[in-house]
Amino acid sequence: MNQTTASLSRIAQAGAETLEQLQPTATQAQSLYIGVPCERTPNENRVALSPQAVALLVNNGHKVAVETKAGIAAGFADADYLRAGAHIVYSTVEVYAAHIMVRISPVPATELALLKPKQFIFSVLNLPTLTAEYVKTLLQKGVINIAYEYLKDSGGNLPIVQTMSEIAGKMSVLIAAELLSRKNDRGGLLLGGVLGLPSSKVVVLGAGTVGEFATKAALGLGAEVRVFDNSIYKLRRLQKSLFQPVYTSIIQPEILQYELQTADIAIGAIHAGTGRTPLIVPEKMVQNMREGAVIIDVSIDQGGCFETSEATSHQQPTFEKHGVFHYCVPNITSMVAQTASMAFGNILAPLLLEAGLAGGLENYLYQSKGLRDGIYCYQNRLTNQYLSQKLGIAYSNLELIAATKSL
Repeated sequence: MNQTTASLSRIAQAGAETLEQLQPTATQAQSLYIGVPCERTPNENRVALSPQAVALLVNNGHKVAVETKAGIAAGFADADYLRAGAHIVYSTVEVYAAHIMVRISPVPATELALLKPKQFIFSVLNLPTLTAEYVKTLLQKGVINIAYEYLKDSGGNLPIVQTMSEIAGKMSVLIAAELLSRKNDRGGLLLGGVLGLPSSKVVVLGAGTVGEFATKAALGLGAEVRVFDNSIYKLRRLQKSLFQPVYTSIIQPEILQYELQTADIAIGAIHAGTGRTPLIVPEKMVQNMREGAVIIDVSIDQGGCFETSEATSHQQPTFEKHGVFHYCVPNITSMVAQTASMAFGNILAPLLLEAGLAGGLENYLYQSKGLRDGIYCYQNRLTNQYLSQKLGIAYSNLELIAATKSL
């Protein structure tokens, strides 16, 4: 380590230690102004706040503006939000008057002009489609962007990622079972089989939350499951949560190839902490899979862990390659939009309540390391190091910005 690097490391450490001292000694609760816009991204049926979450915020003194029909695709009518105490607004301009915007998909290009300096934007990052031009526009607007993929709770967990992963894990097996049962002119298989016939084999890549709930769902339907992960800790944790023995292995290419050759279903459940999901299954392994097998690549949100994966949509969710059916829909939880929307609200509403008690999101930044971890654009500075390297945009350390009281 050279002298310059060592100095920067000491500064960063000092900055992190100073953050606790920068917290206000007394704060007055602040009423927040929160906007919930319509999701205009194709196939996005979820909404960031359910009527129940809105009622919780309104009953605690906050103002929530909901764009008309924002919750229709998730099964929530304007009347439901009115009963919860929300203000229904009838134009995109009106909803963007809010200081805090909570949405699912990133701000579409057609709405970027409506952003205001120091406005907080909560949304997914959608890494595969993110461009340098888009991020530079956000920086020019001077907004504060929080990505659900990086947002953490007080325990250092990724609450939205974990909740959506739980839903996606269960859904992946249900989708695979349906695809397996209707293979067009190739006959159909029942996941789990019946008495006197061998069970279908499911290979799960990843022992995180998606992998755990996919495994539980597959076992519940009677399938034979193989789980691969390079983390012995995750494999052991999964084994304990199942209360029954299940085949596990680290990702050894030879072993993985053997299991995939006889698998009926392969589920990609690898999550990358930062950046793109690693390609675990090369195209040659897919070529060797049995004809009519099904791949569900839940990791497609971060690029996918099968080399043959390509993002699909709810309108055309599958494609066939090398005789294998691929399902690679990024927002898989949008299929159960009402459940997913209520899950979003269960996480975002308490966070916003805490921010209000702290005197606003600006003050809450000092208190919540998890919220700072979620920020990738802070006004005119990019504060996510991976995105800086990927997009070629200068990086600023948010912890140092906070330590110098320039937040």
